[in-house]
Amino acid sequence: MSASDSEDVATSPTHVGIIMDGNGRWARARGSNRLAGHKQGAEVARNVVRWAKELGVRQISLYAFSTENWERPKLEVRGLMSLLAILLPKTLPEMMDNEVRFRTLGDISPLPTSARKAVEQACEETANNTGIDLILCLNYGGQQEILAAVKQTLQWAQSMPDEQQALATLNPEQFRQLMWRHDIAPLDLLIRTGGEMRISNFHLWDAAYAELYFSDVYWPDFSKEDLQLALDEYASRERRYGQTSEQVKHE
Repeated sequence: MSASDSEDVATSPTHVGIIMDGNGRWARARGSNRLAGHKQGAEVARNVVRWAKELGVRQISLYAFSTENWERPKLEVRGLMSLLAILLPKTLPEMMDNEVRFRTLGDISPLPTSARKAVEQACEETANNTGIDLILCLNYGGQQEILAAVKQTLQWAQSMPDEQQALATLNPEQFRQLMWRHDIAPLDLLIRTGGEMRISNFHLWDAAYAELYFSDVYWPDFSKEDLQLALDEYASRERRYGQTSEQVKHE
């Protein structure tokens, strides 16, 4: 790549979000139950955080459990919550060693007590780590996040001297500050594994200008090389945000 070409490519992503799809199909192909796929997927998630840090990513968000996932078979939901309660405490020493700050996106209040306490403990004990942010998206939905922000916006506007003027001057940047994601970096790259090509209610607000990357690899088979391929593809793209290529080059 020439020097002029290098000026055109995107910089490395600060925030990478991943839809970890394919656990169930991976397990079925091996004659196992879905929970076996989730267990293997959890191991890959641990590795991906370490790989992302090594590759210069500052924040990585993993779609662990959506608001719609409550509709899955009760046995699978219980198994996922048990995995969360068991594995998080076990991975705490590793997170501390690797300076991982554990955070969540979503409403964790409906989680079973054991899972919720494990999440809260991980957030508390890793709060001062500065190596990489691991944002686990739990009971999360993009539509639900936007709806919650709309309710917050109405409350904010009602607290202002001129409610109608406040709403009339509200801009996207101000609205984002009222969302659950107000204190995380905008999403740069959204990866989905498993061969499906949709974003499934994940990071809807930031997906407006995030780069999308779809991999056919089932999540339990996802490797560091697969992550590197996604980051290489991101680096080859020009992010224009509605401008022309010539404008981006000039800036």
